[in-house]
Amino acid sequence: MNDTKLDSPEAIKAFLGGTDKLDFQMSKTTRYSFLAGTLKRTNYFKLSKKDKGPVLEYMEKMSGYSWPQLKRLIAQYKEKRWIGRKVSNRHTFAKRYTNNDVLLLAQTDEAHQTLSGPTTKKLLERAYQIYGDPAYERLAVISVSHLYNLRKGDFYQRQRRHFTKTQKSAVQIGERRKPNPQGQPGFIRIDTVHQGDQDKQKGVYHINAVDEVTQFEIVCSVEKISEAYLIPVLEELLDAFPFTIINFHSDNGSEYINHLVLRLLKKLHIEMTKSRARHSNDNALAESKNGAIVRKYLGYTHIAQKPS
Repeated sequence: MNDTKLDSPEAIKAFLGGTDKLDFQMSKTTRYSFLAGTLKRTNYFKLSKKDKGPVLEYMEKMSGYSWPQLKRLIAQYKEKRWIGRKVSNRHTFAKRYTNNDVLLLAQTDEAHQTLSGPTTKKLLERAYQIYGDPAYERLAVISVSHLYNLRKGDFYQRQRRHFTKTQKSAVQIGERRKPNPQGQPGFIRIDTVHQGDQDKQKGVYHINAVDEVTQFEIVCSVEKISEAYLIPVLEELLDAFPFTIINFHSDNGSEYINHLVLRLLKKLHIEMTKSRARHSNDNALAESKNGAIVRKYLGYTHIAQKPS
């Protein structure tokens, strides 16, 4: 649109009278230049208050800005003879260590498997002061704290990422392996079956023990699976088998993997093993008997513990 002839309030009034039902749209950059050109062309700041009204109405209609926005932009033009976005001049510290320094640090860490900050700093100092490598000149004087800052930076992380697997907690109770009875009785599998909750009240627990070879099975019930209830029942259960118990195999539940059960088995000279991670079949015999025997005869109905 060529509006160079709209340079007076009278011409602008005539233009507005014929464009009541028209809408105009401009990009933000075009609006800035349009407003500045209109203010300059109409000599806005020397107009009377009466003549400024049509000019403001014209700029509002053409630009789409609200009245307060126009006032702010006009004030900006009056002060700086320019309309546009303000550029932020935020203070930033000078960057001392370049990307090449960070890359060199990443290569050093990779070669030495990411040592501690103080140890890495000594390596950097030796590389420059003793071996005279000029590439380490800036890194030779880096502080330990800033060395860690560089390691946390995005550029370092893109060059080298170091992952460590979650360390398993070492519980030195029982051996993780599947028993191998080789046709000999006395290798029992044991598991716990809970008889459900009702009204937030715990039911009894069944201790299901079955021999792997003979399939001889004993099921005992206890109120709770704490050591005060479980240890006496285990003693009776192991004694009830008609053959000598050689191996005691369970899952990794804390009711069996504890020092009290281990002490009992050691006293009876019984080997203790437990299921391996990601080997669900290690205790499959006991799990299958839970459904085929315990649930078949005792069902799923809640059996309340003895009232205290």
